[in-house]
Amino acid sequence: MSFTQLTWGVKASFRNYVEAAEGSITLSDGATRAEDGAFVFAAEPNGDLVIAADGSATGAMRFQGTVTFEAHGGMLKSTLKELAIEASEDGLVLTVLDGPMNKRRCAVAELDLIAIDSGSSVTMNSKITMDGMYQIADNYPPGTELDPVQLS
Repeated sequence: MSFTQLTWGVKASFRNYVEAAEGSITLSDGATRAEDGAFVFAAEPNGDLVIAADGSATGAMRFQGTVTFEAHGGMLKSTLKELAIEASEDGLVLTVLDGPMNKRRCAVAELDLIAIDSGSSVTMNSKITMDGMYQIADNYPPGTELDPVQLS
């Protein structure tokens, strides 16, 4: 199965909070926004991610785009850049470039397969990790459910 995009809203309540606090959500580097508010990232070529029907996976796939959340005069600032889905010993993880220096990748969410839709899309639950807690504004303890991730 070949994927061309990743759709992920991070967490709807977080998006709503940033916008209610008169903050901003800025998209760049090719990221776009779906009608439901989730973010859409185009797949980079040459990914080798394979997800089997039983949820086992190998390889990795990276996606183009950057989403920056900012509120409270910059006191809240979170940038999610160059998302990737990677198969690890513990299962699938969603990684981003770690800020502010962007020199290493960190796993922001652990992923669990929900459904494979006739070979054209995969939907996964996402739960925030410890690194994700620090990357996404320090509001959600590890294990908190985030929005589902969809590959299509």
